[in-house]
Amino acid sequence: MSADDDARRLQTANPTGWFEDLYAEAEAGKASVPWDQPHPQPHLVEWTSGTDGAGRRALVVGCGYGRDAEFLASLGYDVVAFDISPTGIATVRARYPESKVEYVVADLLDPPAEWHHAFDLVVENMTVQALPVDLHARAIERVAWLTGSTLLVLAVARDEGPAPDGPPWPLTPSEIEAFACDGRPRARSGAITPGGWLSSCVNWP
Repeated sequence: MSADDDARRLQTANPTGWFEDLYAEAEAGKASVPWDQPHPQPHLVEWTSGTDGAGRRALVVGCGYGRDAEFLASLGYDVVAFDISPTGIATVRARYPESKVEYVVADLLDPPAEWHHAFDLVVENMTVQALPVDLHARAIERVAWLTGSTLLVLAVARDEGPAPDGPPWPLTPSEIEAFACDGRPRARSGAITPGGWLSSCVNWP
């Protein structure tokens, strides 16, 4: 069974809590985590080229095993990274025992109140699209709620229309636009690569 098959099997059984199920099975050697890659997300690396994060706070949404969080910390950011899975967070802390990143168990749909607009940079890398479609609107609103000035969304894009079988459930144009619709003045830029990858940046002055 592939890593994607493991994810679909667990999501079907537990639509919102399947992340913990997956990480727990992976820790027991019974499943593989499909997004466990040996390097940070390439689009994040490209987007941050030449960036000095010193003096700025960054938040990584759904941090998984911490590749993106550790990369941002290497650029000088003061990084908080969270995941809903206690097993996932315990594993990433064990992987990086000397890390400067603050790894936290938290729920994107109900984040700590003190995180409201508290981060200079928020990175949302494929977390929303891993949630069932009926949770997308709430998750998107919470991601914007977390962002103080700059939000980077990395996802797979799809056209409007019926949702595909998932996970994942790629984001539609209207969902992508919704990240920037929290009432604050903002500037937005984005691009979709030939492979369907979306890189969207929202800046709030």
